Amino acid sequence: MKNTLYLLFLSLLSIPVFGQYAISNTEATTETVAIVNNAPDIAIIPEPVSVIKSEGYFILPSNVVIQAPATPELKQVIAFLQERLSIPTGSYVAEVSTPSANPTINLILNEKVNSALGKEGYQLLVTPNHITIKANKPAGLFYGAQSLIQLFPKEIESKEAVENIEWKAPCVEITDYPRVGWRGLMFDVARHFFTKAEVKQYIDAMVRYKYNILHLHLTDDEGWRIEIKGLPKLTEIGAWNVKK
Repeated sequence: MKNTLYLLFLSLLSIPVFGQYAISNTEATTETVAIVNNAPDIAIIPEPVSVIKSEGYFILPSNVVIQAPATPELKQVIAFLQERLSIPTGSYVAEVSTPSANPTINLILNEKVNSALGKEGYQLLVTPNHITIKANKPAGLFYGAQSLIQLFPKEIESKEAVENIEWKAPCVEITDYPRVGWRGLMFDVARHFFTKAEVKQYIDAMVRYKYNILHLHLTDDEGWRIEIKGLPKLTEIGAWNVKK
């Protein structure tokens, strides 16, 4: 009986995520939203609530300045932008927390909450001279940064420098927020073994497309797949598929 209880103890674990392996609070709500898009050639996944394209392009300069509040929650947003905008392009990307005369990218946490955006929504404005991302919460700024990267040529995803690419993004005004609060993917680690690096890679791929829940399937008839020090029999007994 005890063995059966251990095996039935837990069959799944769902973890809120955003950014690199981080935690975000979400509200599981669903609403109907009318999509506004005057630029079907701009392919952002998932499609934002509103995309309004204007004339011109933003050309990434050789020296990029990111202005953002000096809060720990924004470190991963800044680190993500620094990596994506520097490695493939060769641009130098600096960060400032004090007001700059002409920042390249301005990350703004709204002082007055924009109720339409919620916790994960954002507003992204791209002009020929600068880029602004506004949100109520750091999660919104992170998702706005993901959409910004998708505006650049696909080579922006390269892990090494790429030559002969014009690093430009179309001038747009984007407003986006989740139509569904719970946006998850399941990772079946009960039947298939994965390394820590592979799990991290999976999470990185999730957040690129604004998924926010990682569902870990921890046990099945094959056995229990995670060690818990306080419950040693889960792995001593429950990790083995013994035919009876």
